Parts: sequence; structure tokens; C-alpha cells
Amino acid sequence: MMDQTKKTTLLGRRENMPHRFLHGCHGGAGDLDFTEILNGRVIPQQCHLSFIHDDILPPGVSIGDHHHQDSEEYYYVISGRGTMTLDGEKFAVKAGDITAVFPGGTHGLENDTSEDLRIVVIGIRCGS
Repeated sequence: MMDQTKKTTLLGRRENMPHRFLHGCHGGAGDLDFTEILNGRVIPQQCHLSFIHDDILPPGVSIGDHHHQDSEEYYYVISGRGTMTLDGEKFAVKAGDITAVFPGGTHGLENDTSEDLRIVVIGIRCGS
């Protein structure tokens, strides 16, 4: 499922995510177009949801490189493009990609394009 996974970061590309149609999902009508972005095998059992953000980075805006000691963060790109830094390594990201930083990792994101970059940020608290 993931293109690049390290101990402290993750980068997933939409084109590599499992995709299928679910007929009559939970008793509903029709076929649901389903893409599995993440699954429980990625998140440790002792982690809990802390927050979910819907963020827009206008052109030239960035989230500086920062370290996560006791938490995880997932960035799911809704629209636009940018440059993600994962443990010091830079990756181009686009709509449909997901990145993660795990405890001990660092990450940052820059909108180095002329269009808005929209992301959903999911924060996970780890430990007790």
C-alpha cells in the first residue's frame, strides 16, 4: 500500500492504495467507490485521536520542519501540490497522497506552487 515507509515516517501514493467498489455498503443503495487510505496496521494500539484539521496553505506558506516525540500526524492532500520533508528527505506530494510522521520522526510541508494546497491533518496521541 505505501510507497515509502520508514520507522518514523510514511508516504503513500493514491495510485498504490487499495481500491474497489462496495455494493450496498451498510445496507445502502448502489456501489460505493472505496479507496483505503490507511488501515489499523499503521497506527500502534496505544495511540488515540487528538485532532483532525482541514488546512489550506496558500502559495508560499509552509509548516516548518518539526519533531514528534509522543505523537503521530497524518497529512492527507485534498488538492494542490507541495514539497513534504520526512526525516530530512524531500518528496513532491499531490492530491490523494498521504504522509505520516511517527514518534521520533520529523516532518514539514511547503506550498512551493502558485495554487492553494489543501490538507486534512490527523493528530494521534501515543502512550497513556
